[in-house]
Amino acid sequence: MIVRRIAPAVALLALAATAIAGCGSGSGGETTATPAAAAHSATHSPATAAAPITVRDAWVKAAESGMTGAFGVLVNTTGSPVTVVSASSPAAAEVELHEVVTEGGTSQMRVKQGGFVIPANGTHELRPGADHIMLMELTGPIEPGTDVTITLTLQDGTTVDFTAVAKEYAGAKESYAPDEHHHE
Repeated sequence: MIVRRIAPAVALLALAATAIAGCGSGSGGETTATPAAAAHSATHSPATAAAPITVRDAWVKAAESGMTGAFGVLVNTTGSPVTVVSASSPAAAEVELHEVVTEGGTSQMRVKQGGFVIPANGTHELRPGADHIMLMELTGPIEPGTDVTITLTLQDGTTVDFTAVAKEYAGAKESYAPDEHHHE
């Protein structure tokens, strides 16, 4: 007797669950998907395009004020060269792409003309004493362990955001002043 009463109840519950799942539209036109379907559409959405570059091992030198540098490895994920032409960050009023050159035995930073070119399927290293991203007129202290967001702009106008963690670093004492010749 109990089996006869449970079977119709289970069937009714299954029918109700099917009806509820089929009526997932609200009055606003949005649909409700199952967690598996939602996960699938989020990871396989055609609107989600892979960035042409990524940044590996990103870090920024901790600084109380003034200026600092950001470093890491730019990785080109495409089959064509990609050029980074500029950068910006909420951590600094001005951001420039720099290179370090040695003239007369002194290392000096200067703006990298033409930007950073990353070869097809290749990398371009940003490191102290070489190419780097210079954050100038810091908007506040950058303490060790702080995450700093940086946006790179590519030659085609595409932007790529990445986060660099701040850490202590005592090296790379290049000069930013223009080359001055002292006459004695």
